[in-house]
Amino acid sequence: MSTSTPSEGVTPDAVENAIELKEVEGLSQGRIVMRRFVRHRGAMASVVVLLGIVVLVTTSIGWGPIPGWWQHGFRDLNPIVNPGGAPTMGFDGGFSIGTHPFGQDNIGRDVFAMVMRGTQQSLTVMVVIGLSGTVIGVLLGALSGFFRGWIDNVVMRFTDMVITIPVIMVGAILGVLVGGANPWTLALALSLVTWTTMARLVRAQFFALREQEFVDAARVAGASNARIMFKHILPNAVGVIIVNATLLMASAILLETALSFLGFGIRPPEVSLGQLINEYQAAFATRPWLFWWPGAFIVTIALCVNFIGDGLRDAFDPRQRRIPTKRALAKADAKAIKKAAKSLADA
Repeated sequence: MSTSTPSEGVTPDAVENAIELKEVEGLSQGRIVMRRFVRHRGAMASVVVLLGIVVLVTTSIGWGPIPGWWQHGFRDLNPIVNPGGAPTMGFDGGFSIGTHPFGQDNIGRDVFAMVMRGTQQSLTVMVVIGLSGTVIGVLLGALSGFFRGWIDNVVMRFTDMVITIPVIMVGAILGVLVGGANPWTLALALSLVTWTTMARLVRAQFFALREQEFVDAARVAGASNARIMFKHILPNAVGVIIVNATLLMASAILLETALSFLGFGIRPPEVSLGQLINEYQAAFATRPWLFWWPGAFIVTIALCVNFIGDGLRDAFDPRQRRIPTKRALAKADAKAIKKAAKSLADA
């Protein structure tokens, strides 16, 4: 048998298998997922940006017990500094943010403070809808997929009924009834119509996992249905749940923005990003900073959450195959590559 260098006769699959084998050897499933997620550049960049936004909106104007360092409140009426309330941020004589970096509206309110407050409210709605909608969807999907029969029929027919109703219409009705100045109540109400996709996905996972041998072993050992569902099956479906929870959060912030823009969501005296866009859409041509800043924060947050969801999906999915980079190939052990190539040739 002729000898060959590590780069001769080695298929891309052999290289990938060797790298994966070397990387996951001795690691728990959690650490494997974390390593894959950290290597997703888009997801990691989104985590950094999203954390930066959270820190900024939390500390700038203060939030709850956290004091703020910004000099203006989102309700304060200030003297208009620049003509038309133009932003004071600029590069004249060096970069400077000035007293109103995002500008002012026509009555002197600081746009930066209002955008920070609106982002706080939108983030609150996003997280509450994501968590509560996930809990509802997981519980209903688990019951439906595990017990099947009439329970499955009842849950799925109810799910189908909720899906057929336009979410924006239901959200508008709920916004009128429970919206106003309380984002928590609005978020909890909206979570009643945003759980359907999660329930269907969890149901499919439980349908497949309940037939596995480890479930039969748990039944033979005398485990109760509740223990089998939440101790044995649910941990194996956690990847799908986490990924779709992030996607639900991205949809939630867009739903809240749309409702507030239409006047059915968070209403004065509170502030939300959608409300700011609605209030200042008429000023788009003459004072665009009033429109662009809340829009930029909405788009940035939604994109970050979606990229994080993509990274989590790739990290949890064992079928995802990453393309090895030159650096990864250079660091791969030559002996491991030869061994992988020999195993493939013998097979």
